[in-house]
Amino acid sequence: MPGPEVLLYGLPLAFLAGFIDAVAGGGGTITLPTLFFMGLSPAQVVATNKLLAIFGSGSATVQYWRKGHVEQSLVLRLIPFALVGSAFGAYLVRFIDPDAFRTLVAGVILGVGALVLVNKRFGLDDRYPGLTARVLALTLPGALLIGMYDGFLGPGTGTFLMFLFALAGFNLVRSSGNARTINFATNLGAFVFFLLQGQMVWWIGLPMGLANALGATLGARMAMLRGSAFVKWMYGGIVLLVAARLLLHPS
Repeated sequence: MPGPEVLLYGLPLAFLAGFIDAVAGGGGTITLPTLFFMGLSPAQVVATNKLLAIFGSGSATVQYWRKGHVEQSLVLRLIPFALVGSAFGAYLVRFIDPDAFRTLVAGVILGVGALVLVNKRFGLDDRYPGLTARVLALTLPGALLIGMYDGFLGPGTGTFLMFLFALAGFNLVRSSGNARTINFATNLGAFVFFLLQGQMVWWIGLPMGLANALGATLGARMAMLRGSAFVKWMYGGIVLLVAARLLLHPS
C-alpha cells in the first residue's frame, strides 16, 4: 500500500482531470494511470477512480444545471437507459477481448473527433428541436450503447456522450452539461456496486475526489464563460488523449 506522499502528485493531477472532464470529458485518462502508478491493485484502481469521479462529475453537473445548460426533460429520460447499458457492459467483460475492443474504439473516437473539427459549425450553434421522435430515436439507443461502453471499458464515455448530444442539435456547452449529468448517474451506479465489493482506498479517493470537484467546478465555469468554440478545441485534444491511452496504455 502506498504512503501519503503519493497525494503530492495525486491531488494536482486529480484537479487537472476534473477541469478537463468538465469541459470535454476524458478525465479518466489522467486519474486511472495515476492510481495505477501509486501502486494500487487493478480492482482498487477501478473502485477508487469511481469514488473520486462522482465528486468531479457531480460538481460539474451542479454548475451546468444551475446555469440552465442541462436539458432536464431529455436527460432524465436517458439516465435509465445509460444505467441499464452500464450494468450490461460490465456483464459483457467476461465474454469479449478488451484489448481488441480498445483498438476498435480508438479508431471510432478518432473518427468522431475528426468529424467534429472538420465541420466548422458542428456544435457551435444550438439547434435542439425539443423532444421530437428523431431526437428520442437517436439518443435513447445512443445512451444505452454508450452506457454499455462505460460499463465494459470506460475511457472517453463523456466524450462520446457529448458527440451524441451535439448530433441531437445541442451546442457543445449544453452537450457537455447533458453529458456530465448522465456520466454522474452512471458513476454513482458504479460507485454503489464497487462500494459493496470493499475495494475502495478511501484515504486516497476522498482527497483526490475533492481536488477533482474543484477542478470540475473551474472547468465547467470556464466552458460556460468561453463558449462552444473553446470547448470544441478542447474536445479535439481530449479525443487524441483518449485514443492514445486506449492504444498505448491498455491497463
